[in-house]
Formats: sequence, structure tokens, C-alpha cells
Amino acid sequence: MNKIGIFYGPVGGSTERVAMKVAKELGEQNIELVPVKDASVGDLNRFDNIIFGLSTIGKETWHSDQAAAAWDVFFPNLDEVDFSKKKVAMFGLGDSVQYAQYFVDALSTLGEKLMEKNAQIIGQVSPEGYTFDESQALINGQFIGLPIDEDFEDDMTNERVKNWVAEIMPQFI
Repeated sequence: MNKIGIFYGPVGGSTERVAMKVAKELGEQNIELVPVKDASVGDLNRFDNIIFGLSTIGKETWHSDQAAAAWDVFFPNLDEVDFSKKKVAMFGLGDSVQYAQYFVDALSTLGEKLMEKNAQIIGQVSPEGYTFDESQALINGQFIGLPIDEDFEDDMTNERVKNWVAEIMPQFI
């Protein structure tokens, strides 16, 4: 198996914890964890297999003139990478209770960019078993990546990660 780059942010919270769970489930010897705050185009180009992990921060933040957050700075790097031969999976953190109408919407923003760049996106997830009102991350009836709610459904995270990794792992070989 080629090494998988897990690009995640922000650092120091739930997104990083879930990135570490994904890495452990995949087998840490197969993984390189890369915080997006430290990542470059060169880092992205080193991997044919990539997992992105992010939290929903609001669409207006993605397109803001202020580059305050790590993803704000990192996101433009995606334009400089040829994703046509890369397999990409994503996980997104969101709050399905307080922000039920925007659940894991950041997955959609990232997914749209990756589709535009012809990435082969793997790891879609059924919305069955999730509680939310709306999500832009639903494409053709499936989440474009793995939704995680560490605020209100943290007891489901381990099982969701395990099941998702079992699905994506054979596709990364």
C-alpha cells in the first residue's frame, strides 16, 4: 500500500483526534499526518492517496479576504495540484444539534473543489443513522465523506471511523 497523507485542521481539537483515530485504524505505518497549517503544494504532490479532515466553519470563511484559519491559507493550494490520478477521502466534523441546518457543510465546499480538479473521491457515507436537518455535503443521497459529530454523537465516532476505514482501505491499495 502506498502511504496515505492525512491532511487535517484545525490542530488541537476534535478534528485532530479523529485524524489520529483514522490513522490508527488504517495502520499508522501506512499514514503520514500533516496539519494543514504546515502543509504545502509539495506535501500534497507526495501522495497518490489523500484523506482530508476538517470541521464546518461556515462557507463565508472559505471565501473570506482574511486568511485567519489554517484552511483559509491552505485551500488555495488545491488549485495548484493535479488531482486527476489521486484517490481522496474526506471526513468532516459538525454539530448536528445546534447547527442541524449546516451539518458538515465544509465537506461540500472541499468536495466541490476536488471534483472540479478531477479527484477520484471515495468514502461516501449513507445519511442513515444521522440526525440533522440539512447538509450541503449530501450529493446523490450520500454524504461525500464521513460525517462526525463529536459534540453530540461522540459515542458513535469509533464505530463510524472503523466502518468507514474498512470501506476505503481496499480502494487505496
